[in-house]
Amino acid sequence: MLDNQSDEQLMTRYARGDAKAFEVLIGRHYQPVFNFLLRYTRNHATAEELLQDVWSRVIRGAKEYKQRAKFTTWLYTIARNITIDNARKQKFRRHQSLDQQMGPGEDGARLIDKVQDEHPSGMADRKLGDTQFKATLQDALGRMNEDQREVFTLREFQHLSFKEIAKVVKAPENTVKSRMRYALEFLREELREFSR
Repeated sequence: MLDNQSDEQLMTRYARGDAKAFEVLIGRHYQPVFNFLLRYTRNHATAEELLQDVWSRVIRGAKEYKQRAKFTTWLYTIARNITIDNARKQKFRRHQSLDQQMGPGEDGARLIDKVQDEHPSGMADRKLGDTQFKATLQDALGRMNEDQREVFTLREFQHLSFKEIAKVVKAPENTVKSRMRYALEFLREELREFSR
């Protein structure tokens, strides 16, 4: 029964004390929000920590939740604000560890792996090509203008509409579309070697 209800209905039920409704919401959005945080922070442990902060803030804000926008818009606004707060805290700690993962997942390449000399052949060439593409993409996303990266991530990985993104980032929809266009142009240039 709860599985058939919208996110907004579930959040309203949770605000009235229905804990099962909250479990359904977490089941639906835990992984997508984690993926958003991971793409933004590029660090698995940090993303997990921030994810707990997101859900804590959802719990604390449940009583004040009003269905003025989609639940996902509200949720990603919280996630975005938490990542911005975290980035401000980390501003003076910008050095990269050689063990830091450069890509998503536990098997993501580490910075040290990028430095190591490898001489693959056969099937390993294809795997290396995929790994190189992912590493180049992650590197490009890391160097992309922060506003553009944010819009690109919300659009391409979280599948939010431009209208929803505009609400999350508190910018006009045309500005969001412009940022997306610049992000795509930047990536097209950065990934040019893979288009051959």
